[in-house]
This record gives sequence, structure tokens and C-alpha cells, in this order.
Amino acid sequence: MLWKVLVILGAVNAAMAVGIGAFGAHGLEGRLSDRMIDTYQTGAQYHMYHSLGLIAIGAVAAYTGGGSALVGWSGWLLFAGIVLFSGSLYALSLSGISWLGAVTPLGGVAFIAGWICLIIYVLKA
Repeated sequence: MLWKVLVILGAVNAAMAVGIGAFGAHGLEGRLSDRMIDTYQTGAQYHMYHSLGLIAIGAVAAYTGGGSALVGWSGWLLFAGIVLFSGSLYALSLSGISWLGAVTPLGGVAFIAGWICLIIYVLKA
């Protein structure tokens, strides 16, 4: 049932990414600097990319039987990356608290680790 969790988590996050992106494009225009709008939109883009990644990982898990912890790690690391990477960029751009930018690379590492876990899982499957 891991595949269902990953697909649902991906779909929920994709819907959130659309709403968050639309809010950034329409609700924040003129309220934030161009640099902060760009930062916010980067968060929304990576949020969507990795939401689709969660759906893809769920599909891979369903197709292969998802019998390895690696596929689970792959999905949970992508989700953690969304929270840390995109979440920190949203918070940074909306609050202006610069130290939040230090959290962003942790999310990037989670994304990379998640994709590497998927590669290893598929190679072993």
C-alpha cells in the first residue's frame, strides 16, 4: 500500500503547488521584491517537480511490487525535500528572515538522496 500513500501524497502536494504558485504570481505581485518573487517561484517549481516525482515513485512501487525499503526512502526523502527546500524558500521570501536560506540546501540534499535511492531500487528490481 506504500504506492497509494506516495501517489496520494504526490497528488496533494501537486495541488498545493498549483495553489501556492498561483498565490505567488497573483497575490504577491507588488508586495515583494522581484528577487523574493523569484525565490518564491523557485520553491513552487521544485514543489511541483518533486510532487510529480512522488507520483512516479508510487507508480514504480506499484509496478515492481514495492518490496524494498529503498522505494519508501525515495518517496519520503522527496517529501522531506519539498518541506525543507520549498518550505524554506516560501518562508524566506514571505518573512525576509535570511537564515532560513540555510535550510534550503538540506532540502536539496534530501531531493538528491531520494533520486539516488530510486536509482538503486530500480537497478536492484
